[in-house]
Amino acid sequence: MNITIISVGKLKEKYLKLAIDEYTKRLGRYCKVDIIELPDEKTPDNASEKEELQIKDKEGELILSKIKDNMFVVAMDLNAKQMTSEEFSKFIETQGVMGNSNIAFVIGGSLGLSQNVIKRANHKICFSKMTFPHQLFRVMLLEQIYRAFRIMKNEPYHK
Repeated sequence: MNITIISVGKLKEKYLKLAIDEYTKRLGRYCKVDIIELPDEKTPDNASEKEELQIKDKEGELILSKIKDNMFVVAMDLNAKQMTSEEFSKFIETQGVMGNSNIAFVIGGSLGLSQNVIKRANHKICFSKMTFPHQLFRVMLLEQIYRAFRIMKNEPYHK
């Protein structure tokens, strides 16, 4: 299985890079992981709704340019359904069984995802109703993907 994480925003913090490297290494025995980091657009203070929409659309165009036709796209969306770790594991396993071996998880910038990216998504998931920095969320997503494979294989880790 091929997992691609398309994420808006540059990762600067060394400790987060180390965590991402660790989970990417751990996942190597289960799947191939690619991380595509896209630049975020600067949002001016007190941006209007129209300006925010333009920023999301511009980031969305960049995201869509990285999505291949054969990818099963999962948008990280606050308005989507939340899952348990077990449900997430079953979801990934089901995609593999159905022939969707190229899964792309999309993490938007600070304003979220454009409507065009949401429309392109085959599925949407919400990890929490809380707000997280998108850099930290990348680590959280990788950890949950790792946990999902461990659950699938009945290997110790998930408790």
